[in-house]
Amino acid sequence: MSEAYVKRLFAILLDAVTDKDPQVQEQVCGALCALGESQPVEALRACEEHLRLHEKLARPYRTMILRVMETVVSGHVGELGEDVARASILLASSEMTRVKQAASNVLVAVGKRFISSVMEEMLSKFQPGVLPHHFVVQTLANLSVSNVFGMVPFLTPILNTMLPMLSAAKPDSMRVAFCCALQRFSESTLEYLADLDQAPDPTVRKDAFATDIFSAYDILFHHWLQSREAKLRLAVVEALGPMSHLLPSEKLEEQLPKLLPGLLGLYKKHAETVHVSKSLGQILEAAASVGSRTLDVQLDSLLAALHAQVCVPVESSSPLVVSNQKEVLRCFTVLACCSPDRLLAFLLPKLDTSNERTRVGTLQVVRHVINSAAAQMEVKQPFILSSMKLPLLDTNSKVKRAVVQVISAMAHHGYLEQPGGEAMIEYIVQQCALPPEAEPQKLGADSEAPEADSVRAISVSTLYLVSTTVDRMGDVLWPYLLEFLIPVRFTGALTPLCRSLVHLAQKRQEAGAHALLIHYNGNATLPSPYAMTTRLLAVSSSPYLGDGRGAASLRLLSALHRDIHPMLGQRWATAIPLLLEHLDGYTEETLSRKEWEEKLLTFLRDTLAVVSDNTWICQLSLEMCKQLPNYNGTPLEKNFLYKCIGTTLGAASSKEVVRKHLQELLETARYQEESEREGLACCLGICASSHLDDTLAQLEDFVKSDVFRKSAGIFNIFKDRSENEVEKVKSTLILCYGHVAARAPRELLLARVESDIFRNMSQCFSTKVLGIKVETKDPALRLCLARSVCMASQAICSSSRGSSFQLLRKPELVAQMMEFIKAEPPDSLRTPIRKKAMLACTYLVSLEPALEGQAQADLIHSCLHGVMAVLPEPEGVDGHQEPLYLDTVQALKDLLTSLLQRNMTPQGLQVMVEHLSPWIKSPRGHERVRALGLSACLLQYFLKHLHISALVPFHNLGLLLGLFSPRCADLRPATRQEAVSCVYSLLYLQLGYEGFSRDYRDDAVEQLLTLRDGLGHPEPSILFHTCHSVAQIIGKRLPPDQLISLLLTLFEGLGDPDKNCSRAATVIINCLLKERANVLLEKVPEIVSVLRSKLQETRGEHVLQAAQHSVYVLAARHHVAVVSSLLGSPLPFDSHTCTLWRALAVEPGLATQVLGLLLEKMSRDVPFKESRAFLLSSTPDRVATLPPLAATCALYEVASAPASGPAVLELYPQLFAALLLRVSCTVGVQLPRNLQAKERKSASSGLASRSLEPCSSAVDALQAVLLRGGNDDVVQHMELEGGWQLLRTSAGHEEGVTRLASAMAKFAGPRLPLMMKALFATQSSVYEIQRVSSTAFLAELLSSNMVNDLMLLESLLDNLLARQKDTCACVRRLVLRGLANIASGSPDKVRGWPGPLGPCPRERDSRAAASEETQMDAVQAVRAHGPQLLTAMIGGLDDGDDPHSLVALEAMLGLARLLDLVEAWDLRAVLLHVAIRIRPFFDSEKMEFRSASIRLFGHLNKACQGDCEDVFLEQVVGGLAPLLLHLQDPQPPVAAACRFALRMCGPNLECEELAAIFQKHLQEGRGLHFGEFLNTTCKHLMHHFPDLLGRLLSTSLFYFKSSWEDIRAAAPMLTGFLVLHVEAEHWPQVDLEQLLAALQLLLKDPAPAVRVKAAETLGRLVKFA
Repeated sequence: MSEAYVKRLFAILLDAVTDKDPQVQEQVCGALCALGESQPVEALRACEEHLRLHEKLARPYRTMILRVMETVVSGHVGELGEDVARASILLASSEMTRVKQAASNVLVAVGKRFISSVMEEMLSKFQPGVLPHHFVVQTLANLSVSNVFGMVPFLTPILNTMLPMLSAAKPDSMRVAFCCALQRFSESTLEYLADLDQAPDPTVRKDAFATDIFSAYDILFHHWLQSREAKLRLAVVEALGPMSHLLPSEKLEEQLPKLLPGLLGLYKKHAETVHVSKSLGQILEAAASVGSRTLDVQLDSLLAALHAQVCVPVESSSPLVVSNQKEVLRCFTVLACCSPDRLLAFLLPKLDTSNERTRVGTLQVVRHVINSAAAQMEVKQPFILSSMKLPLLDTNSKVKRAVVQVISAMAHHGYLEQPGGEAMIEYIVQQCALPPEAEPQKLGADSEAPEADSVRAISVSTLYLVSTTVDRMGDVLWPYLLEFLIPVRFTGALTPLCRSLVHLAQKRQEAGAHALLIHYNGNATLPSPYAMTTRLLAVSSSPYLGDGRGAASLRLLSALHRDIHPMLGQRWATAIPLLLEHLDGYTEETLSRKEWEEKLLTFLRDTLAVVSDNTWICQLSLEMCKQLPNYNGTPLEKNFLYKCIGTTLGAASSKEVVRKHLQELLETARYQEESEREGLACCLGICASSHLDDTLAQLEDFVKSDVFRKSAGIFNIFKDRSENEVEKVKSTLILCYGHVAARAPRELLLARVESDIFRNMSQCFSTKVLGIKVETKDPALRLCLARSVCMASQAICSSSRGSSFQLLRKPELVAQMMEFIKAEPPDSLRTPIRKKAMLACTYLVSLEPALEGQAQADLIHSCLHGVMAVLPEPEGVDGHQEPLYLDTVQALKDLLTSLLQRNMTPQGLQVMVEHLSPWIKSPRGHERVRALGLSACLLQYFLKHLHISALVPFHNLGLLLGLFSPRCADLRPATRQEAVSCVYSLLYLQLGYEGFSRDYRDDAVEQLLTLRDGLGHPEPSILFHTCHSVAQIIGKRLPPDQLISLLLTLFEGLGDPDKNCSRAATVIINCLLKERANVLLEKVPEIVSVLRSKLQETRGEHVLQAAQHSVYVLAARHHVAVVSSLLGSPLPFDSHTCTLWRALAVEPGLATQVLGLLLEKMSRDVPFKESRAFLLSSTPDRVATLPPLAATCALYEVASAPASGPAVLELYPQLFAALLLRVSCTVGVQLPRNLQAKERKSASSGLASRSLEPCSSAVDALQAVLLRGGNDDVVQHMELEGGWQLLRTSAGHEEGVTRLASAMAKFAGPRLPLMMKALFATQSSVYEIQRVSSTAFLAELLSSNMVNDLMLLESLLDNLLARQKDTCACVRRLVLRGLANIASGSPDKVRGWPGPLGPCPRERDSRAAASEETQMDAVQAVRAHGPQLLTAMIGGLDDGDDPHSLVALEAMLGLARLLDLVEAWDLRAVLLHVAIRIRPFFDSEKMEFRSASIRLFGHLNKACQGDCEDVFLEQVVGGLAPLLLHLQDPQPPVAAACRFALRMCGPNLECEELAAIFQKHLQEGRGLHFGEFLNTTCKHLMHHFPDLLGRLLSTSLFYFKSSWEDIRAAAPMLTGFLVLHVEAEHWPQVDLEQLLAALQLLLKDPAPAVRVKAAETLGRLVKFA
């Protein structure tokens, strides 16, 4: 390529830089850089020339070109010559006034190697006396950074030239540039001096620059710093910092009195002060390094200014403020090392201020200097500690956090060992005790203070770290931290306290293994062992609160075991780890509090037993009572502490101590708190287990007091109590008696239960007013009485003499419990009063004397009504009533079982069932479920405890079975299963009464268990089959004398509101009649006579069966009249009519006659009539006629009956053909208006089970015939394929017929001959749609091998060829499709005969001789029709009567399938004609035509592989470029067709590499990286077929104008890859002028993606350079 071409290529790309799309701009720049990679010198020259010729080019585009130059120079600076570098330097220098930064970057890039040349140019623009452009100065500054060793030698002349300019520089931008340069020069100098060992001139010293730097400093500080421009002032400040290190020490000392105030004054002028602080820190370091005395004079002002800066609030979203804080603290470090006394004298008074920001900032500085200047601060520790008093009282969260951080620093440096350190420790503990937030919030940008939880978190962390990592703190924290365990205000800090104390204790134990850890030595502030034990045990009851204080408290107890009591070590060493292990196995949600508290109480009892010291125990109980008020805010822990007190008092041997503590507890208890009432009752109960008499006596004294009077003259502690408070006291005392009874020793209880317990309960519950007994209505008091009666009666029953004990108060107590139950709302369950009252009755009824009959009935009625009517919980409600409900139902079961136990006879069982019977038949499902569950429970209990001494009849078995058996079909699964359980128990009861042993198992009855398990969620058919099975089992085991009563009960069940149960009763009746017909023979006529009337009254199965039998008898003699009469029924048929139609299929002969009549009715009349709904309507509406419609519906009903199978098989071909044609001629046909109204009405009411729409009814009938004819697989296949839905629509009907034909050929092949014969007759049908449907069906059959097997090929081909001249284009199109289907139906014909006919020779050899002869005949027939098939297809390609070319499309699709069937000589004659005819379709606007033509082109290549004539090879070569480009076609089917065609073209190109590439990359379903594939393809094309370059480029250029954007983008890619891989000798084929012009035009394409590819291709044309 000539130099002119290279220039033009660069020129085109450089012109394209002005594209408006950023991606195109980037690609153009990338192309320029790519060209620059190969020819960097030419690239730099082209860029230079372009910029010089286009002086008016806008700045952004000049910037991009200079960026290209910078990239090229940076990558190839080592390859550039001096002349090119010089040219680039001159260009960048000239551009610096326009494109400042980009030009400067070019100079810096060149300067990395050609520093002398760059400096020569820069110094030429940096002449003495002439003020340079400010970017010249910036470039010098950047050069000093990028090339330190190269630039520092130039700094002296640069500074000599620059210094005079400083005074002349007036513009602020210029001054800013000078400041930046001086800063960079100073930093480079300092870096150079720091690395002198690597520097080229190690003799350079700081003094060499001191004079010049001071001169510059003088101007900057004394003149420029006073500027009003903030940007300039900041630039000066940034420069002064590093410059200060280069100033002479005496000059620095001289300037500090002015410099420091000057910098400090800038704090007030600038919002962003980080640069001032940074520079100030550098200056202070420089001053400190020379031992400046001036700092002392300036210290006050410095401290004031820096302190003001540190008090600015630090916001996490402002990094500049954070950086400023760091720089300011760096300044304080320098000052702390120089003047620690004055620094503290300034800081510490600031801590006394109340201003939050001042205090927080001061604390930050104090913490910083404690850490960074530890040596200087060591002697100042007392002063710093004393100054912290006021900050410790501050409540602000930010201040607290800062104080905690200061204390943490103090701990690490020994401050807390000084006097006053204890206050710091206490402060940390106070912050640990802060209440944590449930969900800590993040701090916002404007947040005033951090959340309390953040203060607590940092305090907890600090306390633990100080305890564990700072060794010197051990003696400070121990035992001081123990003082914080007991006070309530430190409860929140217990967990971190315990953890720190455990760590400290373990360290002390390691030091002295057998010594006591706590030495009181008169230290009254330390808690006693009793106080620590009580506190740690109480808080352990809520183990997960406060970050897991339960485990922490137990570990501390274990560590202090020797100090608690010397005897506890061994016991606690095993007990406490077990408690901790239990906690580890649970979470807060899964831990059972009751179980955990019981474990702790057991631990306490074991501890008391090990100690066995009454004095110690009494002291512990005293401490527990003393700490009770501390837990008023934590009721659960207080409740547990009451239990601990009871346990401790139970272990005490001093009765006086016990009674004294009990009296104190009763007098001081807070009765308004429910948890405290519970705790007090538990306490007394636990105590009574060891001190029953003392406990009862103390309660008696309390009950006899005047506490219940409302007058003012009662105990002082109750004188202000209201009536409600008195009720709470009563509740507590009643509950105390209950717990006392439950815990009392059984041998002592019976003597005291009536006289001391029940009597006092009654006295507390009711009071007398004017001699009249008045009972309270307080629910809490009622509940307490119910609970206490329950506990007392349960305790009596559990006594060894409980069964013989006579409870005289039993009737009174039962009546009281019934009143409680009746008083509860019947429809809701809000309190556990019902449950507790029923539990109390359960234990009471088992005691003597027995209840009277009426009392027992009232009790059962009240309890059932109180539970059964409760409404179920709404679905999705997450309430607490569900467990309460389950417990209440269980209590009811226990009560009923207890009552049944006293009368274990059939009569007693009958009484219980009679009470449950109304609920069993309830219309409400939840009541039935509960009633059946109770019944099953009672029957199971009765069976389990059955004892028969003599054989007696179970006289009510039939009644009970009739009640329960229909419930096996209840709507609710639980009810069904419970009903089966009831039947199971009843049948075993019968066997028991017949004399069988209890462990006998009957095989038939045991089957009920299997049936019950299947009733969870069964289908309806399974459900009633199960009922039938249950009935069979009942029939086998039911005594004859019980059958009548059972049937009568079941007949009553026919009217059950639950229809399922009504149907189940019918099923059971029919089964019993069948099984036991000999017993009820005389009753059969009566049952049959009422079936018809029942058909209207009850839609039960038994009525339907009777009606079906009747109609069958009539039709057996008069089938014509019955059919005619039923056809006259109104449409749509109701369910009764449908049932009667299905009855006609019972007997095969009758069914055949009925189907024949219906076929005649359906085919004889016209299927529809045409009418216009509107006068101006363009097309008439088609309205169905009624007789064929009624016959179609009737045929569906008959064919739906299973018994119609033989009749359907006999008429199968006629039924199929007639129904297929019926479907086709009813597509789009409407119902008459009167039926449309009925259809809408039934659809809106939800009554219609099937659509009456004509086409749908015909499809339904066809499905029914197929199913009944044994072709279920056809129906299922059509359903899966969506074929049935397609048949119903005009748009999809043809496809639906095709799928039906395919399914029939696949699954019903042997039936095809007779079906085809019936369909051949439709060739002359007057209805076009019927011709289309039959043609579509027959055409699809040719795709199946079954045609050959049945020798139907000849007749099918002849019939389809005869339809080729049909006037309907759709028929002609389907004929072509059918002819093409022969390729699918006869694949073996492709290979000729003889040849392999299957997967392997062995399989073929195994075929029968007859099958071989059949295939030979089929192949010969295809050979005979080969020319006709090709003629038909080519005729389709040339079909001129089809305006949409759909016939031509079908011809292309067909030819693609038939090419393998025809002989080679037949194909060769038409090959070229077909290729030329389909070529225009490659670029058709319609996707289907592009796809079909390209795929056919691939098949043409496949057909002539290995024998491709030159004339066809020309077509292959001509199609190669379009195929490659259409791989990017926007339509995936077209792209897939191109993949196939290219794979087929590969072998004909006679290039193995290219064919292999096509096979590898273009497989179906494989992802294609188009760029990579196209690159590889073009590489091999140019290697093997370089002569095609010009032709391929010409075709590619044609697609530059394609209407598809993706193809327009692919065309330049193809061009680029072709020229990329062509060898130099073939370059003459490339018309560079035309190519460049086309690409240049393409750079103006409206699509950015196209322009990007064009720019990319231009970048590849560098090869021609």
